[in-house]
Amino acid sequence: MAANPISCHLITWGSDLDTGMREAAELGFHACETFTHLALEYEDRVEEFQERLAANGLVLSALYGGGRFSDPDRADEVIAYNTRVARFLAALGVNRIVFGPRGPRTTKTGPDELRQMARTIDEAARRTADLGVLACVHPHLGTELQDREEVEAVLDATDERFVHFCPDTAHLTAAGMDAAAMIRAYGSRIRYLHLKDLTPSDPDPAVFASRSGDEALPIFCELGLGTIDFPPIIQAIRDVGYDGWLTVEIDQSTSTPYQSLRQCRDFIQNTLGLAI
Repeated sequence: MAANPISCHLITWGSDLDTGMREAAELGFHACETFTHLALEYEDRVEEFQERLAANGLVLSALYGGGRFSDPDRADEVIAYNTRVARFLAALGVNRIVFGPRGPRTTKTGPDELRQMARTIDEAARRTADLGVLACVHPHLGTELQDREEVEAVLDATDERFVHFCPDTAHLTAAGMDAAAMIRAYGSRIRYLHLKDLTPSDPDPAVFASRSGDEALPIFCELGLGTIDFPPIIQAIRDVGYDGWLTVEIDQSTSTPYQSLRQCRDFIQNTLGLAI
């Protein structure tokens, strides 16, 4: 099985795209995700965006699309937005879009809403596929698509030719799922994957030494500092034969963006045996 290509999300650098790309490259990464709104600033200047990436030895692995899939009144808007993002990705030569559901979440998503979600996802995914971009559904805490029964209902009701799966190790785990089991269950549909860790409920001050006082730690943390057991997840990835992108993601640094990504890099290389 071929080695998975590794990417990293530049979330922790915020809108400072230049610093994010430069520091990711300094740490040895060759691919990245970034905020979609930042990338779309180059919607009419695709070559300029490609040049910025290339200047740092980077390629774009995907962008995060999505929308409120369960709302029938917004279906046309959601489909149009994801088609727009996919058109930009296709112009860049990128063939993955992440379909992120939206919040707020006030209760479990009901059967009618799940059916609507499946219909909208199906149609949006067909449109992106027409552009050569694969749509990958990403369950997310605090949104319309969070719990296992919701994820299963949507994946089972959508067309596997067009609708793919993007497991996120932390979002699945925090929602009560076994990430490795979900990877095994839907391995044939995985086309993108986020590697993310969960902050311990009783964090060791020595591990999170950069935090002081009583400020709350973010729910997600750097790989290797949290509670997720990654070796079984990596084994599941290998067992199902998934050889696509693995993207390191941290929503909020517990130190500095550079130090956080360095911690993640060291963990995936030294502990998980993955080459970036």
